[in-house]
Amino acid sequence: MTTLTSINPTNGEVVREVPAATAAEIAAVLQRAEQAFHAWRDTTFAERAQVLNAVAAHLRENTDTYAPLMTEEMGKPITEAHGEVAKAAWAAEHYAEHAEQYLADEHIASDATSSYVQHLPLGPVLGILPWNAPFWLAFRFCAPALMAGNTCVMKHDPHVPGCAAAIQDAFKAVGAPDGIFQTLHAATEDVESVIRAPEIRAVSFTGSDRAGSQVAAAAAGEIKPAVLELGGSDPCIVLADADLARAAQVTALSRIINAGQSCIAAKRVIVERSVHDEFVDLLAGHLRDLKVGDPNEEDTKVGPIARGELRENLHRQVVDSVAAGATCVLGGELPEGDGYFYPVTLLTDVQPGMTACTEETFGPVAVVLAADSAEEALAIANDTPYGLGASVWTTTERGEAMARRIEAGQVSVNGIVKTDPRLPSGGIKRSGYGRELGPHGIREFVNAQQVWVGPVKQ
Repeated sequence: MTTLTSINPTNGEVVREVPAATAAEIAAVLQRAEQAFHAWRDTTFAERAQVLNAVAAHLRENTDTYAPLMTEEMGKPITEAHGEVAKAAWAAEHYAEHAEQYLADEHIASDATSSYVQHLPLGPVLGILPWNAPFWLAFRFCAPALMAGNTCVMKHDPHVPGCAAAIQDAFKAVGAPDGIFQTLHAATEDVESVIRAPEIRAVSFTGSDRAGSQVAAAAAGEIKPAVLELGGSDPCIVLADADLARAAQVTALSRIINAGQSCIAAKRVIVERSVHDEFVDLLAGHLRDLKVGDPNEEDTKVGPIARGELRENLHRQVVDSVAAGATCVLGGELPEGDGYFYPVTLLTDVQPGMTACTEETFGPVAVVLAADSAEEALAIANDTPYGLGASVWTTTERGEAMARRIEAGQVSVNGIVKTDPRLPSGGIKRSGYGRELGPHGIREFVNAQQVWVGPVKQ
């Protein structure tokens, strides 16, 4: 029998082992989701909101229980983990308040006496989620889906089974209707059959582009809608007229949140050459000040990489880039001792085509490229198969004009790229398709049903 194993990345010790669901257990979860849907779809928005608000309140009241699970299973610094629980609660509260407005009937004039579009639920939705933000990504998936009247089956990453179980327990703790939200501890090899199961009507996937293509193929094979939020090689453009001090401060933060293990972190910092050296000095100063260490300590800013093989791959990317001519200003050496720690690293003299530019770097590695002009910076920014997030630091007017030319699903002008329940996020190119969050996100998994009411207008 397959076992889902959680290893504490701070010390390398096994903290949790959970048997993967059997075929019979998978079938039972899917059946419960289908049965629950028939009642849940007929509830009012107010009734659904009552459940989501209760879950949100429970999360906030028990953050001291939930946050340490993330620190234990994937190494998130404890202060960030507390923030993530609060953000997950916010997602639930946001959709509880705004879902009815987002899904209001849309009246459209035609030859009918009345014609409109109404937004109806589809059925059980499968969420396939990664380890790097276990609570936030769960609620980014389930809050809009549930408020739209769907039921949710969450197949979380096998390395965070404790977090996955705790999220389901939060729904049970507030007396949510049985079956509207379930955690499925399925083995990776069983996921395709779950996607193809007739009970599942749609799929939400967050993860790598390689795995995303497999999920997309399986969903398409069954003619089921899917939303994919995949990897990124997010550019951060810093032009000569930027507020360099602020840009350096925010770029450092964007690069090291969650030890740099974020799809929307600033991955390639593209700096106009005339201010390159000044900016690099400022950025290096911020990065040097960051404490790397035990994520249980509140002053730790950078915890461990989640798993040993991920750290090895990150180090390979750094070594390959240095071998190709990049300069390692900070870090770049594997540390001794327990755990999967990696030093905050700064690479300069990076050129397009180097490993650090062509692959997604998932760790606290800042990569700086120089550009002779804004036009060249834009060309470098778009020279990637990915298109998730991007940022540009310049004057407001110029930044907004450049945003139209940046190939990414979201662009921040003079600010950090982040996810916000109020605003849609998602990617283009190999970063995926569809949108999550905001009014756009809740409309991904509904039937936009056209209703024509006669007689024909005379």
